[in-house]
Amino acid sequence: QVRLVESGGGLVQPGGSLRLSCAASGTSFSIYAVGWYRQAPGKRRELVAGITSAVSTTYADSVKGRFTISRDNAKNMVILQMNSLKPEDTAVYYCNADPQTVILRPGTYWGKGTQVTVSS
Repeated sequence: QVRLVESGGGLVQPGGSLRLSCAASGTSFSIYAVGWYRQAPGKRRELVAGITSAVSTTYADSVKGRFTISRDNAKNMVILQMNSLKPEDTAVYYCNADPQTVILRPGTYWGKGTQVTVSS
C-alpha cells in the first residue's frame, strides 16, 4: 500500500516562498510519476506540476518560472519549491502518484493535502 504524506504548507506573504514535501512509504518512489495538484475553495482540483520517473517535468502556465518540482530518490520524496507566491496560489496542495502518469489524468494515490495560504 502506497502512503503519501505532504508537509511544508503554511501562511506566507505575497512574494514569499514555501517548500512542500511529499514523502512516500510502501514503495520505491523513484519508479512513480508524481504530481502536485491544488484545489482552491469553489474551484476544481488542478495540476500544478508533475515529474516522471525519468525526471521530465511539466508545469501549469500559471506557475511556470515560479515553482520547481524535483525528486530526492534517496529520501523517497518529491519536493515542490514555490517562489514569488501570489494570493491566487492559495489552496490545498495534494501530492499524487501513479506508476504510469499523473499528467494525462490524476494518478491512483493521493495524500491528504497541505494548506497554503498567501496573504498579507
